Amino acid sequence: MAARIRTGDNVVVISGKDKGKTGKVSRVLVEEDRVVVAGINLVKRHTRPTPRSPSGGIVEREQPIAACKVMPVDPKTGKGTRVRFKALEDGKKVRIAAKSGEEIPVAAAE
Repeated sequence: MAARIRTGDNVVVISGKDKGKTGKVSRVLVEEDRVVVAGINLVKRHTRPTPRSPSGGIVEREQPIAACKVMPVDPKTGKGTRVRFKALEDGKKVRIAAKSGEEIPVAAAE
């Protein structure tokens, strides 16, 4: 089945403490139905000094958020949209923004 949200997509958070914020998906955890979005759902972790990080201290990092709480950004309007799928002649599926009908581009491989 095709994925509604993929790595590299721009998404908007639709509920929770970060509602209204947008960010780029850095990881998709398919088995848990969660996504990690840059700058969203930040938590503070207290770390002790180790050989890898000699200073230790308080580190802020992103935690996964439920995939149902984010929507892809419509490329035409810049707002959140639901996703439809359209089959092409060559048998591939493309993601279509439900509001505008625009194709949601696949992020370039990084």
